[in-house]
Amino acid sequence: MKRTHTFLASLVFASMISTMGYMNAQTQTKEAPDWRKLHYLSEEEMKTPVRASNFSETNPPTEAPRFVAEFEPMQGVMIRYPLGIPVSLVKSLAENCQVYCIVTSSNQSTAQTSFSNAGVNMNRVTFVNASSDSYWVRDYAPWYIFAGKNPAIVDNVYNRPRPNDDAIPSRFASFWGIPLYGMNLTHTGGNMMQDGRGHAVSDDLILSENNNNEDNGRQKMLDYLGIDNYHITIDPQGEYIAHVDCWAKYLAPDKILIAKLPMTDSRYEYYESVANYFATTKCCWGYNYKVYRVEEPGGSTTAPYTNSLILNNHVYVPMGSNSTYNQRALQVYRDAMPGYEVTGVTNTSYNTAWQNTDALHCRTRGVMDFNMLYVDHRNVLFGTQECGESIAITSKFIAYSGEPLKEDSLLVYYSIDNGPYQTAHMTATGAPDEYVGYITGYQQGSEVDYYVFGADESGHSYQQPVFGELEPHHFTVNMSTPRGDVNNDGKVDITE
Repeated sequence: MKRTHTFLASLVFASMISTMGYMNAQTQTKEAPDWRKLHYLSEEEMKTPVRASNFSETNPPTEAPRFVAEFEPMQGVMIRYPLGIPVSLVKSLAENCQVYCIVTSSNQSTAQTSFSNAGVNMNRVTFVNASSDSYWVRDYAPWYIFAGKNPAIVDNVYNRPRPNDDAIPSRFASFWGIPLYGMNLTHTGGNMMQDGRGHAVSDDLILSENNNNEDNGRQKMLDYLGIDNYHITIDPQGEYIAHVDCWAKYLAPDKILIAKLPMTDSRYEYYESVANYFATTKCCWGYNYKVYRVEEPGGSTTAPYTNSLILNNHVYVPMGSNSTYNQRALQVYRDAMPGYEVTGVTNTSYNTAWQNTDALHCRTRGVMDFNMLYVDHRNVLFGTQECGESIAITSKFIAYSGEPLKEDSLLVYYSIDNGPYQTAHMTATGAPDEYVGYITGYQQGSEVDYYVFGADESGHSYQQPVFGELEPHHFTVNMSTPRGDVNNDGKVDITE
């Protein structure tokens, strides 16, 4: 199992004393807790031990698991009624995909009336009858994986004493008729983000809630979710919630968004530390993460911009209380995710208004497309590549639908020196699900852009990078020199 101890050792443990001092200072200056905002239902609930009555541990999947990323194809999105989001957002979500609404049978009629009155396309709403304790669906909803090529759900020990919420993963496993795997690790959805390719991020809440048994946590993340590069960081926000979605977000396998505070904010150095860590850490494709920063004014001003929802080709961004920062945040997403529709979502309701520790992402959960086509081009070419007669591009194409691939639609699109895009057809290599295509026609020093595209007979298609021609993979063809020794006069003695 690969391990990422460098940051954990240097930034978490080595800086623990200063971090604890900072957090203690924050605690001493805070006003009395606002139980409504703390992702808890009541003060009494705070005193209730975290239970595991709705959790059953199982063996991990026997086939290799893959924890699907938020930015991959989604068939739907989960919400809960009574709502924690504006009903206008429900309308927008239903225009994107199917909405799966957790609601009791006694409340379903009220929910239907509310949605219909708001103009929601009711053909895009599926009510799933179940009791729930809160609208923080992100925290307790299923973690969807593929075990081999089959959809499944991973359940963990939910870190809140809410038995109804905690039963939701098993309820949806029954609803879908898919396997449920019980991972005996205390965790929560708000403190988990993954790239769909074996990398994931949580802050160190994952350690404190699991007896600081790092080795056990990493092993379970590998066995049940296929996470072999688990980045465990400090919580720069220094708030009670300690959820990574309050300060960071994966936008793509090689892109991560991290909030940026003013230098005058006491937490500034902590945010800069985590930003620097990712800027100097390799993504799954072999080069350093591209780090995007979204400015927040700090203090008590509401600016929950990283707590957004990516849903297929759309990004829903919760808006804060400062219009200038709102517009800047939307532009950061548009710059980082070309081709996506980026929408700001306002919520000023007294009971459910967005907060810096609780916004749109906390109250929704995507449902992966069980029949998606997965394009897994792992050996991404970047930097400088050797000049030869051709350059091979290999990729796996996995049709989770079980339908055949369209052999004439497995393509490498490439552009040489900003010229028009050409296509190279990909053919099977003989390895499972693997195909290869060849880029040709370049010269020494050529700049090459490319992306990989595939389609299957179920009607699904996908490309990597998902931005395609708008932001492709890129490399430079090496400027080679003849073999030989260089003399003092700069001339080359050619050798046979």
